[in-house]
Amino acid sequence: MKRAFLAVVFSSLATCSAVFAQEQQKPNIVYFLVDNLGYGELGAYGGGMLRGAETPRLDKFATEGMQLMNFAPETQCTPSRSALMTGRYSIRSGNQTVALAGSTGGLVTWERTLGELLTDRGYATSIVGKWHIGASEGRWPTDQGFDEWIGVPHSYDEALWADDPWYDAKRDPVAYVMESKRGEAPRNVEQLTVDVKVSLDRRYLDRSKQFIDRSVANGKPFFLYFNHTLMHLPVKPRPEFKGKTGHGDWADSLAELDADFAELMAFLDEKKLRDNTIVVFSGDNGPEEMEPDRGSPGFWEGSYFTGMEGSLRTPALVRYPGVVPEGGKSNEIVHITDMFTTLALWAGAEVPKDRIIDGLDQREFFEGKTKASPRDGFPYWMGDHMYGVKWRNFKMVSVLQRTLAEPALQLATPHIVNLDVDPKERKPYDYPYVHTWVIAHTAKIAADFMASTKKEELIPVGAPLDFVPKGAGIQ
Repeated sequence: MKRAFLAVVFSSLATCSAVFAQEQQKPNIVYFLVDNLGYGELGAYGGGMLRGAETPRLDKFATEGMQLMNFAPETQCTPSRSALMTGRYSIRSGNQTVALAGSTGGLVTWERTLGELLTDRGYATSIVGKWHIGASEGRWPTDQGFDEWIGVPHSYDEALWADDPWYDAKRDPVAYVMESKRGEAPRNVEQLTVDVKVSLDRRYLDRSKQFIDRSVANGKPFFLYFNHTLMHLPVKPRPEFKGKTGHGDWADSLAELDADFAELMAFLDEKKLRDNTIVVFSGDNGPEEMEPDRGSPGFWEGSYFTGMEGSLRTPALVRYPGVVPEGGKSNEIVHITDMFTTLALWAGAEVPKDRIIDGLDQREFFEGKTKASPRDGFPYWMGDHMYGVKWRNFKMVSVLQRTLAEPALQLATPHIVNLDVDPKERKPYDYPYVHTWVIAHTAKIAADFMASTKKEELIPVGAPLDFVPKGAGIQ
């Protein structure tokens, strides 16, 4: 009897040890998302010292895995964040327009976020910073797969309200920094002001380190979704970076961004977590357009809220030691929805099969097993309007808008832009070649999308929390 009891005990211990070891083998994931990061800001993308501040840590990080030269976010921050979290073009989830104070939309319960997929795989999950895809009961990040959150529900331009002479906090809405835990209602921490916005990234770093420490102590793999405040307006550096570059607040803030990322990477090294942690660094859309905080699209042209290439490309870096080869650099197209699918599969999570998922599995491409991305194009929108379709190095432009300040021009005949010879998109056609044959490819991408909406309806903007699209579950 005693031997049998001991055998059961040892068997149970062995099982627990095996489970613990299995948990430890799951890769940790850090997604470091930067607000309004233009293509031309980092040194590795042609910026850095040309923007008034070198970015040595990010430039080095670009060599530690794969540097994507053709990473496509969506054209605004709410759409990009929705696409990243769901693996679906934002127009499918009803998040194709930027969410403003007072909006009642966001992700519906039916959507499955990356946080939810990873929670189901036993991950501890945390978000610091801007959420921007739901600010009401059932739509907070801690309702949508995250264990904890500190940040802002909307956008950082709300920090400017308090200094507006026409603003009255007793009459008008008040923007807050908020925090919550899974199962609890969010609470207001303090009013969002310019000074508070400046201090937030320090707070986000401290909270992230605490979360990582707790996850390691509990033997759980972790997913940290770190949303940095920069380079969103108002672009102001913390006091320790003020005047550091000698090139003004914008350059000082770029130096701060580089230092903050370096600090988080150094913490992973200190905790000996580097080798088993996937780190993705990317922007959420093109650069800021408004002065005095205007960013740079670098080699391209255009800002966020447009269909220009400066809006459809942002820096993106992927490091996964031992899996993604070092020194990779590619101009193959990767869409932000692809990160949802790829990270989920790397973590051993199951990508939902009961809905349309636009994100493609980029593992073989990232791992160097193939030189070609499985994606050769994508449609792009501004709000409800499909502005065009990108295919390889070509764009079929249906709506032309060069900057946020310019009106959108609906074209009677689409422009075919060859980005190899016209990166600034100044010629409607590449005469004498014209390239009208490209429409056979771009039109198919558009037609495939339209056909998919007949199978599963688009979720409307502002849909109620319990909305389920017609056709759901038929995939």
